[in-house]
Amino acid sequence: MSSTARAQTIDSQILSRIRRLGPGSVITPADFVGIGGRAAIDQTLSRMAKAGTLRRLARGVYLYPQKHAALGELQPTAEAIAKAIAGRDRARLQPSGAYAANLLGLSEQVPAKVVFLTDGPSRLVHIGRTTIQLRRTTPRTMAACGRLSGLVIQAFRHLGKGHITPQRIAHLKRTLPVSRRRELIKDLSLAPAWMHPLLRDLAEG
Repeated sequence: MSSTARAQTIDSQILSRIRRLGPGSVITPADFVGIGGRAAIDQTLSRMAKAGTLRRLARGVYLYPQKHAALGELQPTAEAIAKAIAGRDRARLQPSGAYAANLLGLSEQVPAKVVFLTDGPSRLVHIGRTTIQLRRTTPRTMAACGRLSGLVIQAFRHLGKGHITPQRIAHLKRTLPVSRRRELIKDLSLAPAWMHPLLRDLAEG
């Protein structure tokens, strides 16, 4: 097979996979392992970005655009972008700071800088007006990653002891299922001592 034909085959396989992922997907070269070498994949994605099939969000991160009849091109969430980067690095993510508080409904602030803790490399990505930071942290901090306790601990840490009001605790009791809240007890040892009574109240209330 000629090099031109081989390149066309790689292009068609990558395009087919992108279409299966669907509009709105955030894509990295790691999504196409097995189709071709890294250089060939990078070249194909670059060509697709120049042709408008993809939109380059950051180095090695692309968007397969999703268009709305009235709103135009829809923007991916910060979490979708962070997950794509973390997937490329084979790393885990834990929402942190104001973003964690916002996800739980404890704050209406939509942060311009979205912070995720990770066990992978630290990275900083600018997407439009939003900055996404992947901040490498300790194994202990990542121990509750992917569980409700990880999100609650990070949100409480951001808000601070004096701002975990009865109203905020009541909100969490209303919005989080009892079955999930009970899981908080298992991770008490991962939280600062000042959070223990709050987490017990949430778990048992």
